[in-house]
Amino acid sequence: MTSVDPIERSAMSAGRFHSSAATHSGAVRDHNEDRFVNRPDLGLWAVADGAGGHQAGDVASTIVADALRAVPAGLGSAELLAEVRLRLDRAHKRLQEEAMRRGGTDILASTVVVLVARGEHYACLWAGDSRAYLWRAGMLTQVSHDHSFVQELVDAGAITPIEALNHPRANVITRALGAQSEVVSLDKTTDRLRSGDRFLLCSDGVSKTLAEEEIARVMADADPASATQMVTAALEGQSDDNITAVVIDVLSAQSIDGQ
Repeated sequence: MTSVDPIERSAMSAGRFHSSAATHSGAVRDHNEDRFVNRPDLGLWAVADGAGGHQAGDVASTIVADALRAVPAGLGSAELLAEVRLRLDRAHKRLQEEAMRRGGTDILASTVVVLVARGEHYACLWAGDSRAYLWRAGMLTQVSHDHSFVQELVDAGAITPIEALNHPRANVITRALGAQSEVVSLDKTTDRLRSGDRFLLCSDGVSKTLAEEEIARVMADADPASATQMVTAALEGQSDDNITAVVIDVLSAQSIDGQ
């Protein structure tokens, strides 16, 4: 039985991008600490998954998402990437300041995964275990690499990826905005865009509920509302966490001309 709460959704198109976003509190939780950014007009998308007691996770993810939504238009590729880094750094500091204002006892942190696309290239930045995937030429690839305790065990060969899903410390992340470090630490990967590329940004309510085969099945669907389909699939899988997905389609020049 899935939750009857409505799925919050957004769909937008600009230039060579069409993107859809969807989020839901999940099958168990009564509030949603995930936030998304869906700005194809800027070539900017993100998912933030907040953490903290007393609903502080809501505050954390909102601070991160609002910082990215305020990125101005009209920036070049290098300027856009620099602005994203700057705003994430400011959000990191603001989260630390807010935690101190609350007495320093509450956790106030958020994962983030960001996709920036401009011209013929994209960059993905992340901290934590919110993920980015790429569906290209019929194959699904995980673009990001989790900053988590269980991922470190997998990398060391101590456990398998399947064992990681049910590990008792599966929710322990090793990087986040608002964490103890003075400077935010983001990983980054870049590559060229291809027409037909389809990206997925998601919180762990998706990636810990759906096997890669199921994620690939939804990503292969030609329906541009696939972010909603991804969230629906995770709900049907009884995700015990908040669920958020952002799907970005890279259109061909012919598709743009035909609009």
